[in-house]
Order: sequence, then structure tokens, then C-alpha cells
Amino acid sequence: MEYGCIGRKLTHSFSKTIHNKLCGYKYELLELEPQELKKFMTARAFKAINVTIPYKQDVIPYLDGISEKAEKIGAVNTIVNKDGRLYGYNTDFSGLRALADKNGIDFQGKKTVILGSGGTSKTAYAVACAGGASAVLRVSRTARDGCIDYEALYRDHADAQILINTTPCGMFPALDGAAADLDRLPDVCGVLDAVYNPLRSNLIMQALDRKIPAAGGLYMLVAQAVFAAEKFTDTKFCTGDIDRVFGEIMLEKENIVLTGMPGCGKTTLGQRIAKALGREFIDIDREIVARKKMPITEIFSLGGESLFRDTETEVIREISAKSAVVIATGGGAVLREENVRALRQNGRICFINRPLDALPVTDSRPLSSDRQKLCALYDARLPIYKKTCDFEADGAGSVEKTTEIILKEYGFES
Repeated sequence: MEYGCIGRKLTHSFSKTIHNKLCGYKYELLELEPQELKKFMTARAFKAINVTIPYKQDVIPYLDGISEKAEKIGAVNTIVNKDGRLYGYNTDFSGLRALADKNGIDFQGKKTVILGSGGTSKTAYAVACAGGASAVLRVSRTARDGCIDYEALYRDHADAQILINTTPCGMFPALDGAAADLDRLPDVCGVLDAVYNPLRSNLIMQALDRKIPAAGGLYMLVAQAVFAAEKFTDTKFCTGDIDRVFGEIMLEKENIVLTGMPGCGKTTLGQRIAKALGREFIDIDREIVARKKMPITEIFSLGGESLFRDTETEVIREISAKSAVVIATGGGAVLREENVRALRQNGRICFINRPLDALPVTDSRPLSSDRQKLCALYDARLPIYKKTCDFEADGAGSVEKTTEIILKEYGFES
């Protein structure tokens, strides 16, 4: 290995993509079990590496030198091999600070709580202190290593103002978890989460629902990689490089989610968009039919709407965990808040707003099988579509025109 990243589970890491966009050198992901770390570190068969969970502290004894900042924090995420001698740095500090600055989260005079007790939590502690936080607390499931537990957090520190999650809670594949309950922390005015897969964790979704400034860890990941690449190559980058790579990765990874009334054209548009971008297209209704091995009308006949909706939620939860796909939802998918939340974790929602008089009636859709039912359904659902979408696309025009509108809205200019 010349350049790369070591950690225990790296299947869904974005680091290789980021470094390739920055410098184009060969960058590898190497998963190591704890018993393999010593052999790898003593062999020193690399030019430079990044280090991630759970080895940011474990690599320190193998170093010949460590930067003052990394030593003070007690965690290393970047190692450079200089003529056989290993030097450790902490670029997570600058990455997290860049994430906070990017999202207007100011620590000055604010009580800050850090969730987690690992290497990244120590980095977050240093960033909060350097930012002038009035108090900084670390929280873990078991109150050890200078941490308080969650019971003490909610009981004694419900006045916390800034929250930083450094735990893997809510990270792929266990997307349902949330690192904290913001209902029990009513004074929080800023949330940062080191989790970047999904793009928006449940903790971030909680904050955004409450109109609290919040951001997931992708920008931090990109920023720390840029600062690491500076160490790797002895080259100076700028904020514009961070923004460029972050924007490119968001564009590549974020799902395109289409919602709207039955017959508004979600499937046709989704197929065209997926073909234009070279992406996988997934139709939720078709997935349901394939899994149940029966048409939607039969599912309704067998178990009513509740059976269909439960199956729909199960499928949406699974499909939403993917990235870089185009998803066409069923007409009623937005009726359940949990569906909308899942779809937003890795995507943005586009409501295809096609006029009522242009919507077809069809026997294949039990809830809109005649004109009267369709009109009632439209009146009931229109406010929900508008409330749950990130933007609307006028579906009155041609398929080509609507496709162009949607692609442009997502950031694809042509």
C-alpha cells in the first residue's frame, strides 16, 4: 500500500473517492482486525495512511513522532512515513472545525455536549474548547474515562446548547438509531454528527425537523481528507477544494426521490432520469409486487390498506439505505412520517405536481379507481405532498421538459 485508510469496517467508506478526486494517487481501504494492527504498523509498508475507528488511539505507540495537537488530543487519524519513521497528526480537528464554520455553529459561550468516548470525541472536545465553549461534557453509555452517562445528561444537563455526536449510532447499516433524544434537550441550537453514511442521520433529521442548524459528517470527512492530503503530498489546498469535492460527492451519492399522485408520471420520469445519469432506478410499488408475488389490488384484497402500507414502509426503509439511486414512490408513501424520514436520510424529495385533470383513472390503483375517488384523494394528499417535499416540479409539460427541470433542480445542468 502506498496511500490508504485502515480501520475495522470500511465497506462503505467514502475516503477512497475523496482522495482520488483530490490527488488521483492510488488510495486503498484496508480492513484490519485488532490482532492484525501490530503486524501492519511494524511493517511500515506504506507512504501515508488515514486511520479510522477503532484505531485512532491504538496506533500511537507505533509512532516515532506525533504533532503537538494530536498528542494533546490523544488521537491520530493521519500517519506519514518519512524515510521509515512514522509521524502522526490529527486532521479531524481542522475537519470538524470546518464543518462547524460551514454551518454557522459557534461554540463561544455555549454549553457543549459530546456523545461518545473514542478518539473522535477527544477531537470534538478540543474543538469545542478552542471555540470558547462555556462548558464541555462527554457522554457515554457507561460513565467512565471522564464521561457522564445519558441519564445524567438528561437529568442534569438538559440546558446543553451544542450537541456533537461522535458515536457510530445511526450509521449504516443500523440507520434506525439516534444518538440522542432532542425532545429531552430543549435548549439545543446546533447539532453536528460525525456520521456521514447516511448523509443525514436520525439525529440530524431530528434537528432539521426542529429548524435547528445541523449537519452530518460528510463535509468534515472531506475537509480532514484535504488536510491529510496536504501532509501526504506536501501540497497546499484551499477551502475551495473542500467545497468542490464535497459538492461532487453529494451530487454523486444523494438519491433522487420522486413523489406525487398515482399516474403523475413518477415511473416514466424516474426511468428517464436514471438512464440520463447511469443510475439504478427503483419503483417502490414494483418492489412490493415482486416481494408479495401478487398485484397491488390483491394485496389490498388480502390484508387491506394496512398490509400494503406496512410492506411499503419495510421496502422504503431498505431502499432508502442505498445511495446514488433514483426512487419512484407509491402515491401514498408520504402518508407515513417514518417513510419520509427514511427517504430523506440519503435523498431529496421532488414532488411531481401534475394537474388533477391530467391524472388518469385506472383499476390497478384501488384508492383512485374512479374519478370521484381520484378527486377526493387529490384534495387530501396535495397539502401532504407540498409539506414533505424539498421542491416541486411542474408535471403539466412534456416528459422531456419535466425531466430537464428535475435534473437541474438536483444540480445536473445538462
